[in-house]
Amino acid sequence: MMEMQESPQTPLVMAQLSWFFGIATIVKLLLIPSYHSTDLEVHRHWLAITHSLPLSQWYTDETSEWTLDYPPFFAYLERFLSMFAHLIDPQIVHLHHGLNYKANSAIYFQRMSVIVSDLFLLYGVYRSTLALASLKRNLIWLLVIWSPGLLIVDHLHFQYNGFLFGWLLLSLSFLAQGRDVMGGFLFAVLLCFKHLFAVAAPVYFVYLLRHYCRGGLVRGFARLSVMGAIVVAVFAAAYGPFVYHGQIQQVIRRMFPFGRGLCHAYWAPNFWVFYIMLDKGIAFLLRKFGFNIPAPVASFTGGLVGDASPFAILPRVTPLTTFIMVLLALSPCLFRTWKDPRPRLIVRSVAYAYTCGFLFGWHVHEKASLHFSIPLAIVAVESLEDAKHYFLLSIVSCYSLFPLLYEAQEYPIKVLLLLLHTILMWFSFSAQYSGSLRGDKKGGEKQGFEVGWVTKSYLIGVVVVEIWGQFLHPYLFGDKLPFVPLMLISMYCAIGILYSWIWQLKSILISS
Repeated sequence: MMEMQESPQTPLVMAQLSWFFGIATIVKLLLIPSYHSTDLEVHRHWLAITHSLPLSQWYTDETSEWTLDYPPFFAYLERFLSMFAHLIDPQIVHLHHGLNYKANSAIYFQRMSVIVSDLFLLYGVYRSTLALASLKRNLIWLLVIWSPGLLIVDHLHFQYNGFLFGWLLLSLSFLAQGRDVMGGFLFAVLLCFKHLFAVAAPVYFVYLLRHYCRGGLVRGFARLSVMGAIVVAVFAAAYGPFVYHGQIQQVIRRMFPFGRGLCHAYWAPNFWVFYIMLDKGIAFLLRKFGFNIPAPVASFTGGLVGDASPFAILPRVTPLTTFIMVLLALSPCLFRTWKDPRPRLIVRSVAYAYTCGFLFGWHVHEKASLHFSIPLAIVAVESLEDAKHYFLLSIVSCYSLFPLLYEAQEYPIKVLLLLLHTILMWFSFSAQYSGSLRGDKKGGEKQGFEVGWVTKSYLIGVVVVEIWGQFLHPYLFGDKLPFVPLMLISMYCAIGILYSWIWQLKSILISS
């Protein structure tokens, strides 16, 4: 976060922010009839589970394949929403008759529940930008509230990420203000909503230990005890009822299904894409030279089968391997946070942590790119270099989500969302940095917002990949090799996100 530039009047700021939110809400309402993934049925069934069954059976029910696998606070949220769903249409929350229920009442209720829950995102953005100059504040609102990635994932594909990112931004805003207790409390609450946010927990721990628990042994221990008690209280509120009913082991098993495999069904654009393709390439060449290389028995996306490995040549990757790699990638940031725990760097550090988890984690979903692209929107207004980095990353992150919307009628929507976002970013960053100086501060030449030839070439490559996958591949190959377009998107976007990871690490290490 940045230091205070002005003292805006709160009602005026809220009125301006409401305008941004109102435009976004209109778009979301227009998207209600559009495509939705199986996640709509997942969350509808969770409404039914929490409404129809006692708490002791929430994590044991197997009426549907879509079993409850989020932490308890999200289950409590589903229980809260189910009360309203029952009033609108009782079949929505019927455990058996509601299976695969696709009436308009169910779709509209669930769509509206996501739109309303985005009020948490609104408040999180508001608190994160209240101390900024108006131009920077408006730019962040544009990047977050009008994020095409959030629109695609939440309001087309269907999830509640805006609600969750609202909690994250609230937590970060309190940390940036030096209110560590509230920041730690909100992050603990967030972990009890969705445990995948725990990738940033080491950064939070090191930062709070060094920034909040300072001041000598006695005072430090007292503050550590206070923070520990708050975290324990939050987790006790979430998990205590399940401990009481003897269900805590079942809850943990549901939350951490390591048998799902290294990669998601559509490979997220991360490090493991290169590892998988290297294994397949080596195996292909060895077979060409006459070596007997058997095809793998296990699947990358379906979980490991016994002791079989989904790799033909390279060593098998286990959840422990990915955990160690995430920690190793995160360690430079942790050392820097330990050495220099400054509030203004916490957003950058948390975003980097989520980038590490995305690149090296186990069974990463492509939607997880939002975990770092949303916080980095706060950082994007800090410098011209941050803006250039975010411009590229935001486009890559959004484009990597395109395969989520695979039906033809949604194709113009996702393309239009990305194009509008790119144009708005370009003009907004140009307005923000039109007076930036090239060279020394006194005699430098003024320049507008512009990107280098490497970035331009990479973005042209995005267009080429999309034209190939959407038009040329079907024309040349028909129904053959249907995985190739997805593989190209994943590999090409992985290059961009790998670059972002390196850039973020460099910016953290050299930040002053």
